[in-house]
Amino acid sequence: MKTVYETSPQVCSSRIMIETDGTKIVKVNFVGGCNGNTQGVARLVEGMEIDEVIERLSGIRCGSKQTSCPAELAKALKAIKETL
Repeated sequence: MKTVYETSPQVCSSRIMIETDGTKIVKVNFVGGCNGNTQGVARLVEGMEIDEVIERLSGIRCGSKQTSCPAELAKALKAIKETL
C-alpha cells in the first residue's frame, strides 16, 4: 500500500511517501527536510515491522519543536496501521 502523509508545519519535511506490505515497511521517501538525515532514517526503517518503527521513533523532538521528521514518520505509520 502506498501512502502520502502531510507532516506537521513544525518540521522541515512537507510530506512523507511510504510504501508498506502488510506489517512491514517497503520504502520511505521524505520530501524536504535535512536530506542526509531523512535518507538515513528512510534506509534504516526499510524492511522493519511498522510496530517497531513506531516504538523507536515516537516522541523524538527536533530542538525545541514538539515533533521531528522521525516522529512524523511514526505518526504516519500509526495512521496506516489503523487502516490495516
